[in-house]
Amino acid sequence: MAPHRVALIAFDDLTALDLVGPMDVLDTAGRVAAKSADPNPHYRLEVLSIGGARVRASNGLQLQPDGDLTRATGPFDTLLVAGGRGARAFVEDRAAVGQIKRLARRSRRVASVCTGAFILAAAGVLDGKRAVTHWAACAALARTYPDVSVEVDPIFVRDGHTYTSAGVTAGLDLALAFVEADLGRDVALRTARQLVLFIHRPGGQSQFSTQLGAQLAERDPLRSLTTFIVDNVAEDLSVSRLAARVALSERQFSRVFKKEIGVTPGSFVEKARVDVARRLLETTGVPIPLVAEAAGFGSAPTLRRVFSRHLGVAPTAYRERFRSPGGQP
Repeated sequence: MAPHRVALIAFDDLTALDLVGPMDVLDTAGRVAAKSADPNPHYRLEVLSIGGARVRASNGLQLQPDGDLTRATGPFDTLLVAGGRGARAFVEDRAAVGQIKRLARRSRRVASVCTGAFILAAAGVLDGKRAVTHWAACAALARTYPDVSVEVDPIFVRDGHTYTSAGVTAGLDLALAFVEADLGRDVALRTARQLVLFIHRPGGQSQFSTQLGAQLAERDPLRSLTTFIVDNVAEDLSVSRLAARVALSERQFSRVFKKEIGVTPGSFVEKARVDVARRLLETTGVPIPLVAEAAGFGSAPTLRRVFSRHLGVAPTAYRERFRSPGGQP
């Protein structure tokens, strides 16, 4: 079998991990699949830049690409565009964007990491498609490219042959998804283990954990309350109870909470419970009804309904795919 040919687009001021993260995943996967430390027989990785010129990442790392973007002919199995501050300058280079559009037509799948989605959007690759980028840039992507259906929450989004991923480390999850599709789930899991990646996160998983959201509140009462929610998901977390804890009316509490945290109290509680359920499914053998109880859902049917809505997969299927090898009852 011929190796999968992967073109990775680099430019000045890119985020280094957007490029080298997926490269390391694919390179490791090829070696794992071959059960050999010899050169990767499954993926042929080619870094391309405009003119083949050396590029400097935003962290100072200098990279010498393998070839010239303008001379690359394809066909490619995968075209992957990195992100970073330099994506803005790349988008303004109409000739460079035209090269992306040309190569996209000669690629089986086209992908971006982080703000690389702006480059794909500028090339028209994402027109009429669902896409995601770094959470802080989603609004700008939607505003600048109204023909793109921007989703603000997922780690990565697939729409046909296009893939877009969220910020930075989401590129690792995207690359692992490619490995699973190309070489099988077992190779993907062994690759994750080799790279000490805790788990291959599904694309529908949120960019934010509720633990991160709990740090967003500016006011101490709300900050303490969000921490309380995360730590006590099995308790009564109704709006009335939560408002009483911070001595606010329900209406005022809901307004202030949404303003500072970015979601409604009910949505935050639901996500916190999904996070707990997900961790239990990943790391333990606890039966589904007990997972539902521990996570505050009350019943297995409620857990299944909410879990499937958030992650696009049933709890049992999630456990089968993503439970860590050391998970214990």
